[in-house]
Amino acid sequence: MRTYIIVLLAISILSGCVEDDMTKMSVELFNQDGDSLGTIELIEEADGLGLTILLEGLPPGEHGLHIHEKGVCKGPDFIRAGDHFNPDENKHGLLHPEGAHAGDLPNIIADEDGIVDAKLKAPKLTLKKGVKNSLLKQDGTAIIITENKDDGMTQPAGDSGERIACGEITEDEAKRQDKKEVPSEEKNASS
Repeated sequence: MRTYIIVLLAISILSGCVEDDMTKMSVELFNQDGDSLGTIELIEEADGLGLTILLEGLPPGEHGLHIHEKGVCKGPDFIRAGDHFNPDENKHGLLHPEGAHAGDLPNIIADEDGIVDAKLKAPKLTLKKGVKNSLLKQDGTAIIITENKDDGMTQPAGDSGERIACGEITEDEAKRQDKKEVPSEEKNASS
């Protein structure tokens, strides 16, 4: 009986640890004027993070997309988000032979109406807490969109111009979203 209780306790503790990790969160992005542009959903997958991007109001054309080291989006320049997220201290650029930063992501393209509807993969990133490449570190991280495309090579940021949009990725935001989901699930269950 004692072994059975110990096993149940261990399972309970382990399941609590599993639930503590996020598997999905939505990040709202804002432009330099503080207007919402839409969301980027981050989804934990076996081979990194999947990003589902649904944005509008961007200038048409190709733009750089990066994860930055601090979860602070203070406009209009978003400089407090720091440099690109780079826990392995690599060079910048998806095309660089010594790259890339964990926060280097493929460019996005806004159509003639300023809309981006895309899916990307970020193989070096996770939402799992306590891991070096986790976006949910103590200070959080941020997703930044730049005015121009990232050339994939130029140090330190791909010669991609000014930061024009930002979204905070923080543990507080993740917890807030997690709590929001529970009532809607309960609501659906009672219908």
